[in-house]
Amino acid sequence: MKTLLRQAADARIADFGMDTITLAGPLEAKLAAMKAAGFTQVMLSARDIVGHPQGVDAAVAAVRASGLRVTGFQVLRDFEGLSGHLHGYKVDIAQQMVLMARALGARVLLACSSTSRHASDDADHIARDLRQLAMLALPHGLRVAFEALSWGRHLSEVHQAWEAVARADMPNLGIGIDSYHLLATATALDLLEEIDPAKIFLVQLSDFLWQETRTPEERLETARHFRVFPGEGVHSEVLGELVRRLGAMGYRGDYSFEVFNDDYQQLPLPFVAERARASARWLAEDVLRRAVPLPGALRWGARA
Repeated sequence: MKTLLRQAADARIADFGMDTITLAGPLEAKLAAMKAAGFTQVMLSARDIVGHPQGVDAAVAAVRASGLRVTGFQVLRDFEGLSGHLHGYKVDIAQQMVLMARALGARVLLACSSTSRHASDDADHIARDLRQLAMLALPHGLRVAFEALSWGRHLSEVHQAWEAVARADMPNLGIGIDSYHLLATATALDLLEEIDPAKIFLVQLSDFLWQETRTPEERLETARHFRVFPGEGVHSEVLGELVRRLGAMGYRGDYSFEVFNDDYQQLPLPFVAERARASARWLAEDVLRRAVPLPGALRWGARA
């Protein structure tokens, strides 16, 4: 009976996963903790791949051996709006990121809006660069999710990222939505209605423990050190509404917990992964009101 109950709970959170950034320790231990907590997918940070003691090939092998589906790969920074040798440098970086994503079997490469003071705010320039990035990814069967950082230099809100993506107009270019940045900028959720749900390639979820972040510097500090899981912070009502709205819009993609938290980096991996599981259950059961699968839909004898 416990096995069946666990299997039913796992089925309700099948579209939720964790980012390796959220956990401390070696890659294999992170993957094992996620799987033990009932997750079936993982968002991979490039640092966990290139930082593997035995190299990138060993990291790729560890991911494949884990049995976890790779939600996506992150993160390409400061790509759009540059010129001359700076642009050429970033193209080289992007090509390597694309190749690593392909090797890992990732579906999505995440790119975030530029913070560089050298980046242009010209909309056509930005669109041209995003188009080039999408073209680099296209032969490898990879989609690019463009995310607005709440401290981005020219693009800091989700509707601005969407405008850039729409202008670039590439089939494998869409947006990534990060709840932290929506909360940090107090972006009105009504603005999501402007976005084509088929162009939302990834949704990352987290919260934080105070009501507002007043400056880009405060947003950056909070984002990198003080995030918590959905249901643990002070914006649960807005977070729940975000997830419900995305579902109502027709979004049927993945949700990933991206929780940068200095405290969690000092705690045992199973403890943090179980907090992530509790968050996923809160979203699935209390927010989305997902029903328990009928007994006949469960696989008898499956392992918990």
